[in-house]
Amino acid sequence: MPDLAIVIPIYNESANIGALLREWGEALDAVGADYRFITLNDGSKDNTAEVLASAATELGDRIDVVNKANSGHGRTCRFGYERALAADYPWILQIDSDGQCDPIYFADMWAARDQADCVFGLRVTRDDGLARAIISRMVRLSTFCLTGRDLRDANVPYRLMRHEVLARALKRVPADFDIHNVALTLALKRDPSVRWHYVPIRFRDRQGGTNSIDVPKIFKMGWNMLRALRGVS
Repeated sequence: MPDLAIVIPIYNESANIGALLREWGEALDAVGADYRFITLNDGSKDNTAEVLASAATELGDRIDVVNKANSGHGRTCRFGYERALAADYPWILQIDSDGQCDPIYFADMWAARDQADCVFGLRVTRDDGLARAIISRMVRLSTFCLTGRDLRDANVPYRLMRHEVLARALKRVPADFDIHNVALTLALKRDPSVRWHYVPIRFRDRQGGTNSIDVPKIFKMGWNMLRALRGVS
């Protein structure tokens, strides 16, 4: 069994996913990680399934390809987490499929795992626009006002988590929570035994294709998320 599962939710990312797998594979090999990609095709309407089928031929046991009905990013993340936990991977890394998570930072994250249970990227610079940076700051402020905890970069899609702490935290998050990463961060922060480490990262602009979620939709999802956070124990 590999030491590391890389959970990747994917929706209409045929322009990015092939290059992402190659780039990340090189970075993972460079640090000697024993890994497997868990690629979750969330009902894509482009040719993502064909790209993943080609990748499976090339990567063999290094990739687990799942084609599933669309359920949205958050629930797809949870699906991937649960799949990785069921397979008993000691470590679970989640990244997104648009190429914004630069693997150059992974070596520092992987090196920190002996002293931490959660190693999160912290987006100190961003190339994806001022609006999204403002949204992240608003999420940080609003979740602090609501929960009394500073979640820092609560929705960062670049997170390495130890099996045991992820399993405990998922039990505290409702399965139907849409923006799952924020709720999961809150559940992890409420566990006093979890050791944290942050790696400052530059968050790239998407490497190709078009974002499927526009800013007004993000605001609506954020409002619904804040109301739903009360259900996180």
